[in-house]
Amino acid sequence: MYRIIADEADFLVISKSPNVHFHSQDGTAGVVAQLEQDLGIKLFAVHRLDTPTSGLLLLAKHPAAARQLTELFSAHKVQKYYLALAKGKPKKKQGWVIGDMAKSRRSMFKLLRTKENPAITQFFSTSVGEGLRLYLLKPHSGKTHQLRVALASLGVPILGDALYGSDVADRCYLHAYCLHFRYQHEDGHWQDYAYLDMPQQGEAFAEETVSAALAAWREPDSLDWPSKD
Repeated sequence: MYRIIADEADFLVISKSPNVHFHSQDGTAGVVAQLEQDLGIKLFAVHRLDTPTSGLLLLAKHPAAARQLTELFSAHKVQKYYLALAKGKPKKKQGWVIGDMAKSRRSMFKLLRTKENPAITQFFSTSVGEGLRLYLLKPHSGKTHQLRVALASLGVPILGDALYGSDVADRCYLHAYCLHFRYQHEDGHWQDYAYLDMPQQGEAFAEETVSAALAAWREPDSLDWPSKD
């Protein structure tokens, strides 16, 4: 269900496996409940990942840490980066996807032309094979299904995303790749934390062309991100 990436004094960083529920349901423990059971400690959720999404997840160990980390996420002071694979030719290969989101059918969301309280996503992409592209996504907001909707709106739903696409694959190819934030400890000093998690599951993520592309994306913060259209 998970791999422990870092066990810090105030929080835990794990890599969630794909198709693992965040919350417990149907009598089965979700990843947070399973961690609490395995480690024998209480944990506090400060953000979440969709069930099909793998990758980095941050969990606070006590209420004070939970408050600070929740505030950092709410203020968009945690830099988050995701990886995705999609088939087809996108409407644009890099740039921004900006628009309000609204509920659609079958638990789906859709992107609107309005921008009153928009979902904002910045992205790069590169070809990693015939008709297949790797995307590096930087969300500037935290809407439900935001990245899945963003790529679907470009005409390239994420590979294996059963809700927004039609391509069948061994998993949904969306992975929480990097977290970077500044945290204040109880003694008052600030510390920068950065975590990067290479995807471990999925045949397409294991392709040499994907590994080669990721070599250029090992420090997402330092990349020359595309300016707004």
